[in-house]
Amino acid sequence: MSSLCIKTNNEEIIKYLQNEFKDFNMLNIFYSTNEFKHYKNIIIHYKGIDTELFYTKLATILSYLVIDCYEEDIIKHILLSDYFYFENYEFDKIFSICQENIYDDNEFSIINRQMILFDIFYDYISQNHSIILTGFINFRLSDYKILLSKLIDFSVNEYIIEKEYLEFISLLKSYLKSQTPLVDKLHLVFLDHETLILDNSLNIVKIDKNIAKPKYFSDITFSDNDYILNTLINYIPKKIFIHLSVQNINCYEFINTLKLIFENRVEICNECNICNLYKRFSSSLYTNKK
Repeated sequence: MSSLCIKTNNEEIIKYLQNEFKDFNMLNIFYSTNEFKHYKNIIIHYKGIDTELFYTKLATILSYLVIDCYEEDIIKHILLSDYFYFENYEFDKIFSICQENIYDDNEFSIINRQMILFDIFYDYISQNHSIILTGFINFRLSDYKILLSKLIDFSVNEYIIEKEYLEFISLLKSYLKSQTPLVDKLHLVFLDHETLILDNSLNIVKIDKNIAKPKYFSDITFSDNDYILNTLINYIPKKIFIHLSVQNINCYEFINTLKLIFENRVEICNECNICNLYKRFSSSLYTNKK
């Protein structure tokens, strides 16, 4: 007979395990709950011969138990220990980002977390007949906690980038509000592999690539969007018309940034004469390449 005694004083955990053991889906399974001096014990017995399947099911239940009942507290504990200098509102924001990231299909996914926990529990319960749950979680889940630490570091980095981005947006908005517009309007035309700026007479505006006096820095290097934004800020237009001559999904993030900075000065168009002109231009380029 194979048995495992799980020691805990947490009533919610006992109920969780009792519900899981009711649906164990194996013959010759029996479980009981007893209260002793220091712990309440929930004991599961297996009188069959397929012990590997028994331990596999147990390890699966225990790994999901950690994810469902302990993971949030473990993340908060690591976050408080490693990033204690954040304000409370920042802590809450980072924790929310962590919660978003653990549901993504990446190295922090629930499948990866559960497999790490499964291996730890399987190795232990296949060689031991009892487990003190709190102590085991506190001291034997190092690989799992290393993964959660990476998750937290990744989420903190995301938070810092987002914070710097919002500060950058706020700085530029303040600058624009303090300046007098130099032109009435500019047109921004997105092509397949190029973006054009047109003036009110539809002449092409030279994009300012002078990095000696940029109005902002996004990095130590400069992208085409950086130069375009710097040019727009230099002109301080009253209105910016954005023309989507092609369905270029890569431009949407930049357009959202422009809308945040220039706010109601930005207007998006996709069916005007300028749009149609450059749609035909893009189409003819594509035909000629073929």
